[in-house]
Amino acid sequence: MLRYTAPLVLLAAAPVSAATGVLGQVQTHLRAVETMTADFTQTDQRGKTLTGTLTLKRPGRVRFQYQKGVPLLVVGDGKALIMIDYQVAQVSRWPIGNSPLSILLDPNRDLSGIAKVLPNAPAGRILIEGRDPKHPEIGTITIGFTQAPTAPGGLMLAGWTVLDAQGNRSTLVLSNQRFNVPVSDRTFLWRDPRPRNRNR
Repeated sequence: MLRYTAPLVLLAAAPVSAATGVLGQVQTHLRAVETMTADFTQTDQRGKTLTGTLTLKRPGRVRFQYQKGVPLLVVGDGKALIMIDYQVAQVSRWPIGNSPLSILLDPNRDLSGIAKVLPNAPAGRILIEGRDPKHPEIGTITIGFTQAPTAPGGLMLAGWTVLDAQGNRSTLVLSNQRFNVPVSDRTFLWRDPRPRNRNR
């Protein structure tokens, strides 16, 4: 039976100025982005690669739509992240706050206590590492941005890498990013494959 890894990762890097200033710039970017769409390429630690499209609408809503033939969907509905595996008719959910992606989905979250700027990033890039010291079981996310003067806050979200508490690593790289475009709330509905299935 084929199994698929949920998309919880990010990669990139950035210029090293005062860490507080850089985190402030990242926070400004996150608060300026109400919606975003992008293509993604996701790679797990075994080297398996999947592609798809990402749609984000803050606060808390996200959809990872995988390539045709992959029976997996991940949706954030504002409160929870839901992973639907249509191959085995299974639905799993967990609070957004219990996911490393909460940094990206909650623009009002204060980054100063949970994130730090990583040094030695390539020129024109920013790399931050997020980890909640009160909840180490959530794992670590490393988020990358590139400097882009025309993007919100002067930054472009490039991707991320997530390392969970079990040591599983997944990396997601974005392309064709579009910011603050119209996104319908219906984008975040999903079909429940379980008995008595109903639309969500």
